[in-house]
Amino acid sequence: MFLHKHPYEPFVFEEAEKLIVGTLPPPRFTTGELKPDDVDFCYGSRNGMLWPILDRIFDLGLVYENSPYAVEQRKNFLVANKIGVCDIVESAERLKVDASDLGMVNVRLRDLVHYLERYQNLKTVLFMGGNSKNGPEYFFRKLIRPRGIKLETVSDEVPRIYRFKLPQTKRAIRTVSLTAPSGAANRAVGSLPSYKKMKAANSDFNTLDFRVMQYRVFFLPRETKAPGPN
Repeated sequence: MFLHKHPYEPFVFEEAEKLIVGTLPPPRFTTGELKPDDVDFCYGSRNGMLWPILDRIFDLGLVYENSPYAVEQRKNFLVANKIGVCDIVESAERLKVDASDLGMVNVRLRDLVHYLERYQNLKTVLFMGGNSKNGPEYFFRKLIRPRGIKLETVSDEVPRIYRFKLPQTKRAIRTVSLTAPSGAANRAVGSLPSYKKMKAANSDFNTLDFRVMQYRVFFLPRETKAPGPN
């Protein structure tokens, strides 16, 4: 049995207004066996799509390499844009050493509510995936159920949007369940009517373009949002 521990502490700071929440990076980030084009930071897998998506939205000019410079690029971006990262899984066990969310058992969760209470400028939680089993929204619902916290539906269309109030401060929090930035979610993207319509109109349109359009709405400040993919 492989004990898959999260290799990074939450990257959260007082000014943060948005919080990226996923599950776990691939096991090689725990064992330290990174590839040359992995980045030793949250969502740094060579196969991950989050940083390429943000790179296109914000025109960041990111490098994709195992270097301190690549890490600092990402940290500086997050701080400048008031975005924190706090994946919800602290550790899990695996029979098979891979990155599948479904393969996680005996999952230990981080107390995401605690972080939301502590950092009082946080207003939006951006789940990197939805309510499918062992996804970030799934685990969050599991975390809040014993506390009597309920998610109120704002929008039931993908990406699904909910809101709730924190039990201590009564501060309102919005959650957005974005399409996961992983290759495993491409089949789900391909089945969406909205994606099919865009693909039919432009054969070059792909699942990364779709995510760029979706993520842009929630990552860009409201006054700078722009329609369509880059």
